[in-house]
Amino acid sequence: MNNTKNARMMTSKDSLILEGCQIVFLCFVWYGVSAAGNVIVKELLNDFPFPLTVTLVQLFSVWILSIPLLHFWKVPAPEYLYQNRIYYLKVIIPLAIGKFLAQLSSHVSLWKVPVSYAHTVKATMPLFTVILSRLILREKQSLSVYFSLLPIIIGVIIATVTEISFNMVGLISALLSTFGFSLQNIYSKKSLKDISIHHFALLAILAKISWCLFVPFWFFYDGIDIYYNTKYHSYGPAKKIFLYLFIDGLLNFLHNVVAFTMISLVSPLSYSIANSTKRIVVICISLLILRNPVTNTNVIGMSLALFGVFYYNKAKYDQRRAQQKEHIIPLVRSEPSLNTLNLGTIKFTHPDTDLISRHHPSYHTSRPFYNGSIPNYASKTYKNI
Repeated sequence: MNNTKNARMMTSKDSLILEGCQIVFLCFVWYGVSAAGNVIVKELLNDFPFPLTVTLVQLFSVWILSIPLLHFWKVPAPEYLYQNRIYYLKVIIPLAIGKFLAQLSSHVSLWKVPVSYAHTVKATMPLFTVILSRLILREKQSLSVYFSLLPIIIGVIIATVTEISFNMVGLISALLSTFGFSLQNIYSKKSLKDISIHHFALLAILAKISWCLFVPFWFFYDGIDIYYNTKYHSYGPAKKIFLYLFIDGLLNFLHNVVAFTMISLVSPLSYSIANSTKRIVVICISLLILRNPVTNTNVIGMSLALFGVFYYNKAKYDQRRAQQKEHIIPLVRSEPSLNTLNLGTIKFTHPDTDLISRHHPSYHTSRPFYNGSIPNYASKTYKNI
């Protein structure tokens, strides 16, 4: 018995260690892919200033590479989504448009401002999430959650004022991107609850629709400029750009897959903390590799904003715990107080014959053995009670 129990404990412990190692490995891959992707995009946009093209290449990569992934994962086709055309038009297509615009705004911000500053501005996502959740989902937040937004706002303001390479287009694009991703997260979670669809399938559908909707715009906006720009006609620059686009598309796909896998493995708080840590890693690596100039005050502003994000995640966790207790405690308090049953009193008030005939109608007077007394097996049953 003890050997079986110890074996089970060892198996459970081994599975926990294996899962922990898996999460740590995924975090390293996630951080590395995200940091490398941001550096590649920044270098690419410096030589190839066409953020619309970069966005469409990323969406196309996600769409095409998701096909073998869905087959490997054996993800079922979302039949309900294809049958319900109204939901498709009202929710899925707006989500696809929002995904494209958010991604395009993110690339414009990386084009115009340093990676470190763009990600500092994106730290304002909790602010947009709180506002949009209040307007769309009618969610109320605790005082601690609202208070946690102050260091985020103050930190971003300090980083903005002291940013050496400040650009208004880059700032507005980073804010629009953060707003778009916040809105997309809210409606994506709502869609996953409303319809039976795997998150990888939803990601592939959104990428496919976004690419198909905006390719015509690319021909008239970026396509003509690229065609008439002789700089990209020579073999050397064209080869470098194609290589960067290929690597960026692959890294963006891996980033999405690892991020969704992390969501399925860890709690929302752990994911938020890991995502905040990822932002710190991206900022530090971009500063080391790209060496964009920063001041001490700029670093203080970035640090304050990121501290606010961590504090926000902690406040949201405490709020969820409090809400869970509020749902559980009233149910316990509302239970009626049950007095201890006195069997002797019950038997005195209701004779055994009355109890037997009430709960066992088959023991009626029409039975041959019924003579007004209790059958032996029935009396034994009550004695055992």
